[in-house]
Amino acid sequence: MADEMLRAALDFRQRGFSYFPVNPRNKKPAIASWAKYQKELPTIEETEKWFKGKTGVGIAIVTGKLSNLFVVDLDKHKPEYDENLALQYFETVETPCAKTLSGGQHLYFQYPDDNVTIGTSILPGVDIRGEGGYVVAPPTKNMLGHGYEWIIPPDRALFAQPPQSFLDLLNKNIIYTHGGTNVHNSQSPQMSTLSTNANNMFVNGRRDNDLFHVAFCMAMGKASKEEALQVLERLQLSWGESPDRKWLVSKIESAFKRAGAKERNIMQEVREFVLSTNGHFMSTNVHKCLHLSTREETKPVATYLKRLCDEGLIEKYGNKNGCYRPIDQKEELIDYRNADVVPYDVKLPLDVHEWVTIHKGNILVLAGESNAGKTAFLMNVALRNCQDHAVNYMSSEMQNGAELRIRMDKFNRPITAWEPIKFQFRTDNFPDKITPDGLNIIDYLDEGTDAEAYKMPMRLREIADRLKKGVAVVAIQKSPEKIFGFGGAGTLNRARLYMTITKDNILTIVKGKIWRNEFVNPNGMSCKFTLAAGCKFKPEQETGLKGWTLKAR
Repeated sequence: MADEMLRAALDFRQRGFSYFPVNPRNKKPAIASWAKYQKELPTIEETEKWFKGKTGVGIAIVTGKLSNLFVVDLDKHKPEYDENLALQYFETVETPCAKTLSGGQHLYFQYPDDNVTIGTSILPGVDIRGEGGYVVAPPTKNMLGHGYEWIIPPDRALFAQPPQSFLDLLNKNIIYTHGGTNVHNSQSPQMSTLSTNANNMFVNGRRDNDLFHVAFCMAMGKASKEEALQVLERLQLSWGESPDRKWLVSKIESAFKRAGAKERNIMQEVREFVLSTNGHFMSTNVHKCLHLSTREETKPVATYLKRLCDEGLIEKYGNKNGCYRPIDQKEELIDYRNADVVPYDVKLPLDVHEWVTIHKGNILVLAGESNAGKTAFLMNVALRNCQDHAVNYMSSEMQNGAELRIRMDKFNRPITAWEPIKFQFRTDNFPDKITPDGLNIIDYLDEGTDAEAYKMPMRLREIADRLKKGVAVVAIQKSPEKIFGFGGAGTLNRARLYMTITKDNILTIVKGKIWRNEFVNPNGMSCKFTLAAGCKFKPEQETGLKGWTLKAR
């Protein structure tokens, strides 16, 4: 990390960019003052002092005249961000571009001839950095290893001039400047000057847009339509006109509809769909999976997919219009020489472990119908393995402890038998609480509705990516009429063992990647069982395969 940061800094210096170190946690300078670096480049000695052999430090590029840089910050995570509006200005521009920690983008341009400083909300969710500002740059990462990444790196595209239409917009907008003080733009109380065209708003030719903007801001602020109408009526009265209710109500209805739509960031949902998809897909698949039905909802998808093509995440596939495939850009070399081939010794109910070998870093999935015994299965896993492994049990339902204690008592074991297990209540962000080298049990992973189920493969992948020498056993919901759990066949991808459990008391090994017995293929094997006292799994009939039945071939 330190060498990577040093190389990046030296590359920036060679390009004529000024820079300095920052704290990745709060994006603030990691030096006493960065004022001098608005006027001169750091020396090589300063650069090595800041970055050589250092970890936990990020890098910021100074924007403005010295670096000849002007950066547009697209804060896509903000609810007011309007992707369609931003695309009107930047869709056809090719210039270096970086992904930010929050999932937004920094567009890097040449510094324009006009004296541009720092501005916020030039468009909804769009800020700028010019003279007196800076941006945190790749390869800065936070403590979790997430960070800023180049989408279009500087060696793949020339730094473009800012679109003239956007510069024209800056001349009309309210621009906040620092008046020479060296303060990052996030500390807006220290901004000292304010320049604006006093006759900018509500002039002929833009009154429709301005009334819509006022109504939209009120809608985002949770005002009522009646309150918005009162404000718009007073605005029209201030022009010396009688309020045109039909006109004003149409602006309000449109604005409140847009505000409701902003609760869905369709661009982000398209991105998540693409990142969780294997193989080629059609744009119509995106419409269907995201439940986009109106023309207003489906029309931008083609633009979003084109943007993802430009970012190198997908490419067009075959000869059909609207057909794409994800591009896997990661290069993960497999260290087979030092591979740990010793199986992970985990014991599972109904002796599933005797048919499938589990290894370190594996994820196991239990897809179960409602009230089919998923929690009983997982608590058996926890109890049977807590003496050999650090068991981290995350429950999304048993919050107050009463239900957990009742379930424990059914096992007829002293309460001390459960003490090695760490039980915690957790409903989301499970990767944050994974014990990389322990036995992690998630009871259960839920997306709430069928409409959100497409996210399940990605969430399982995020959990698996946190594992090192440990294992995760993850329960998900399954519909009785479906073969797989919510999320479909995609939930099979990262699982090395995938089981289903039904209310008919049948446990099936849908996928067992590594056979324990080379002569017995576990894929498709099933076991009819009884669940005594709601906690004790026992095969209904003992056979030569310990109650298991092979799948007919």
